[in-house]
Amino acid sequence: MIVQIYETQSLNEARKLVKVGVDHVGVLVGRGEYLREFNPEQAKEILQGVIGHAKKVVLSLSKNLKDIIKIVDETNPDILHLGTTSEFLSPEDVQSLKKQFLSLKVMRSIPVKGEESIELAKQYDGIADYLLLDTQKKGENLVGATGETHDWNVSKKIVESVTIPVILAGGLGPDNVRQAILQVKPFGVDSKTKTDKIGSSEKDIEKVREFVRIAKATE
Repeated sequence: MIVQIYETQSLNEARKLVKVGVDHVGVLVGRGEYLREFNPEQAKEILQGVIGHAKKVVLSLSKNLKDIIKIVDETNPDILHLGTTSEFLSPEDVQSLKKQFLSLKVMRSIPVKGEESIELAKQYDGIADYLLLDTQKKGENLVGATGETHDWNVSKKIVESVTIPVILAGGLGPDNVRQAILQVKPFGVDSKTKTDKIGSSEKDIEKVREFVRIAKATE
């Protein structure tokens, strides 16, 4: 079971996450359009702490393909995670990115709303390298970081409908990750809000440690 953790805040924190067994260490990167974004230079420094088995993940919320290409050029991640909705970045855009960066893996966020999300996920099957199933607040053009779960029955159907690895996100923490894995049977699980320190974007390493322990014991 792959464990992915967002949003890493520092080089030291990245090192700690790797040490407790996190497989995908994620940083939110951009040009300041959204809260909590690090610029590419800052992100590259943070990701220096991601060594060994762990993968460097850069999350972009941008709708602009040219800006995303620049971010990849400047940060050189193992995995690029695209977090805006499909209205702004299509499967064809993902194909274009992968042609430009042959060794880059691309993760695509899929908002889980209802049965229509299954058809959306299928559009990226065989194009993206990973799907990330997450919660989307009504009226938002971004997917995730809500701290809320969604309908895991739909998520399970998506896992069963595609051939590429699926990571489950959306309100997951040590309290519910076992149940989520047993019900959805994803390739991996993701946590942001429920492994943060209270009132902070910094990670609570003990919460992360427990999240990793439970997730990997539930395989």
